[in-house]
Amino acid sequence: MADTQAFSDLPRPFSVLAPMDDVTDTVFRQIIADTAPPDLFFTEFVNVDGLMSPGRPKLLKRLQFTDKETPLIAQIWGKNPDNFEAVARELAEQGYAGIDINMGCPDKNVVRNGTCSALINDRPLAEAIIKATQKGAAGRIPVSVKTRLGFGSVDYTWHEFLLGFDLDMLTIHGRTRAQMSKVPADWDAIQHVRELRDQLNARTLLVGNGDVMSAEQGRELAEKHGLDGYMVGRGIFHDPYLFAENGPWETMTPTARLQLYRKQVQLFAETWKEGERAIPTLNKFCKIYVNGFDGAKEMREELMDARSTDELLTILDWLLPQVENVTAHSMQTS
Repeated sequence: MADTQAFSDLPRPFSVLAPMDDVTDTVFRQIIADTAPPDLFFTEFVNVDGLMSPGRPKLLKRLQFTDKETPLIAQIWGKNPDNFEAVARELAEQGYAGIDINMGCPDKNVVRNGTCSALINDRPLAEAIIKATQKGAAGRIPVSVKTRLGFGSVDYTWHEFLLGFDLDMLTIHGRTRAQMSKVPADWDAIQHVRELRDQLNARTLLVGNGDVMSAEQGRELAEKHGLDGYMVGRGIFHDPYLFAENGPWETMTPTARLQLYRKQVQLFAETWKEGERAIPTLNKFCKIYVNGFDGAKEMREELMDARSTDELLTILDWLLPQVENVTAHSMQTS
């Protein structure tokens, strides 16, 4: 276990913004840092085998960050233990608060390749990866794992196995790989993992993940089930101020929401000047900001047709005066 204050100084229960592909890049993390930051940020997941290949330059954008987005955990995935060790050695020197190994992604392509949640069924490789990552980190920063309740069914032998490596933190998504996101997250099962942790006298921090839609709900779930923290994923799409106490999102006018989207687009343009990120990655954010008032659907369609940040900003500057007279009180489902 790392000799660090990175996790011990966090409040209990602490809040975490989940790693999400093409979502939690440096731009969106900076937006959340300005609205209501969590106690811990995660990067998108980054492939260690790619980082140690000629394709490395294309992946480095996933590791880009500013001081505003701290403390930040770098989440990595892959198949080659030697690459995990080499990347962990690099990350430990680059200002990250920790390294997390993705052993939970259910995507069929990564599973077919024997990575992420497929490691639940390949424990020799999982062991080699964890030990290699810990060796690379060399106690300089914490090493953690994010996983699921099991592969085809709930399997607590998997969590007992993981707890045997003296991990600094273990995040449990409350579904199996087979369940994907088709059923409600099982927080009672997450609690069982925490009870197992206690029985084993392991020092590993336990974080729950799944269906958290507000900070209040996350805290209540963590406290009810005796967890150290809670992680928010898709819930952030419903409220960029989710981690705030009494956040303003519900009463914000369409103009204020649109202005926040404009801020994100502007930051995106300034950050990815060489086209490192495709413009369509901004589309998934449209419904966060442009939603809940007359004409929102048509506005989203127009914004999502844009092919450049310049075009997006031009459209937004044209739309903003049109929604200025729409008040929070007149907002309705769109």
